[in-house]
Amino acid sequence: MTVKPFAARLEPCSDTKKRFRLLTLLLLASLGAQAQFRQTGTIPLPGVKGRLDHLAVDTAGGRLFVAALGNNSVEVLDLAARRRVHSITGFSEPQGVLYVPELHRLFVANGGDGRVLVFEGDSFQPAGEVRLMKDADNLRYDPATRHVWVGFGEGGLAEVDAADGRLLGRVHIDAHPESFQLESRGPRIFVNVPNAGHVAVVDRTRREVFARWALPAAGGNFPMALDEETGRLFVGCRRPPEVLVLDIDTGRIVRRFACPGDADDLFYDAARKRLYVSGGDGALAAFQREKEDTFRSLGSLDTASGARTSLWVPELNRLFLAVPREGIREAEVRIYEPE
Repeated sequence: MTVKPFAARLEPCSDTKKRFRLLTLLLLASLGAQAQFRQTGTIPLPGVKGRLDHLAVDTAGGRLFVAALGNNSVEVLDLAARRRVHSITGFSEPQGVLYVPELHRLFVANGGDGRVLVFEGDSFQPAGEVRLMKDADNLRYDPATRHVWVGFGEGGLAEVDAADGRLLGRVHIDAHPESFQLESRGPRIFVNVPNAGHVAVVDRTRREVFARWALPAAGGNFPMALDEETGRLFVGCRRPPEVLVLDIDTGRIVRRFACPGDADDLFYDAARKRLYVSGGDGALAAFQREKEDTFRSLGSLDTASGARTSLWVPELNRLFLAVPREGIREAEVRIYEPE
């Protein structure tokens, strides 16, 4: 784990010992300021090849699920033992994964054939499937209705009954949806639509798009996080690599700041008022929220090339980072705790 360099200016000092002590103190201060995560463990994924996509957690059962897209499998990890305990195979480019604790069911969205496959949470026996168009991707759960939402195809969201797997309806989107967030205090879904260059706002009760928020001078808007308490939507972009902060009532961009490149996941830690961003360029960054929508960089840690997907679990106070296989290094999940 490498902390990004910290530049400090030292005032001249004639006493060598004092200079050394001052240098040491500044170095420790820089590490404290920038190393906002400490790695607490690693879970190896031996034999898992190719790209790793999204993750999901079963907090009560202490399990983590990893969509191993390039391996056509979903890896089941025991968080207490820190080891893989099962591998579900037979998928077609699994991208999204979702665990619904009330129903003890696991949902897996396949990018290759467009199916959403449902499994019993304990036995992993098949419990249903929903056939959509190609490129089934992100999954979100609405606990109020017990419905699962799926982004898929060249432009669509599907609403699925989590209990019986019935397809309830679809929403047309202008292009393929990437990350999307459901608000809990209203009917809106905020959807990243990178190929259309905007954020679509969906009324999920009427199943229609009623607003499109353009993102000037930004592109590749893949990850997204929502803070309803302050009415802010965080949109991660790849061109250029930056985070846009949007007002959820107007769609106005109130702040923008640089972030790691090739970002595919970002999360808002409401307790610490921090934003975490994982980028495929090999960096994990933290930003401290301050007054008037300002964000101060807390620095970034070097991770690994292609480690773009992650999962922040506030109940466990842990961030899990999916690191794909590269060369002789096996795939793994790295576990971080905020300092």
